[in-house]
Amino acid sequence: MDKELTEVIGENRILYRLAENGCYYPALRLPEGTRYNIGKYGLMRWEYLQTNCGREYLRLLLDGKLNEYLHEVDEECHARVELLVEQMKAGTGIVEELKASNQMKWVGLMNNIRVMAEEIVQREMIYV
Repeated sequence: MDKELTEVIGENRILYRLAENGCYYPALRLPEGTRYNIGKYGLMRWEYLQTNCGREYLRLLLDGKLNEYLHEVDEECHARVELLVEQMKAGTGIVEELKASNQMKWVGLMNNIRVMAEEIVQREMIYV
């Protein structure tokens, strides 16, 4: 048996390698220059795509754009969380004077705001 097989699908060329169990598996690699670190939100989106959006996940994977897409999602989510935190902080009247006068109350309120902002981002950008 050949140790490697090549299949051409449209513009994509996929290399398959023979594993120890006798099955051929695709030898997928990230395109050069697209090795981004994926953070919390990117990983959450990756898991959601794998379990709920199989076609989109495979399309991104085979096109070599999955890593870049997850990196962009992660950055957008972090930026959105920070914007929401600032807006909610201003809307509830949390100011630096509170931080100086009652630090524990300020920490509790900020933690609540951050959790709310993260839940909004997850609903709007991750699990859609």
